[in-house]
Amino acid sequence: MDENKEELELAEQEDIRQGKYMTFSIGSDVFGIELKYVNEIIQMQSIAPIPEAESYIKGLINLRGKIIPVIDVAIRFGKELFEYNDRTCIIVVDVQNVVVGLIVETISEVVSIEEEDILPPPSVSKANAQAKFIRGIGKIGDSVKLLLDPVKLLSDNSLDFVDKQEEEEEE
Repeated sequence: MDENKEELELAEQEDIRQGKYMTFSIGSDVFGIELKYVNEIIQMQSIAPIPEAESYIKGLINLRGKIIPVIDVAIRFGKELFEYNDRTCIIVVDVQNVVVGLIVETISEVVSIEEEDILPPPSVSKANAQAKFIRGIGKIGDSVKLLLDPVKLLSDNSLDFVDKQEEEEEE
């Protein structure tokens, strides 16, 4: 009986998160990521750099004994660099069992966006590096939020070294 109760509670948690997005700012743009991917939000902390990694992969952090890679979302999107300050946060996400930290300028809020208020993403142009990571555009009143596809954001081959590094540590 306890097992069924746990499954029911997990299903209810999924329902509560359905259609909810954590929004954050990078420059003048506001992005959203589905709440179901968000584990937690932590303050900026010291990051150990990784030699020869892509420029947007800032390095590794130790989160309660678990080593996770951290990506600067602004650099990933080819945006202007911003100086880290006390409002800079790391959104810890879990995408297909890969835990990664996303450095963002500021956290905005959690918003509900119904599926019918999500428009298809703009056609990808070479000039706009972030477009290929956008799942859709969420309309909330007069404002729009660019909704990220975290699978596309993290499925790049550049993160393969993280998997290899973790495998080497386990050996």
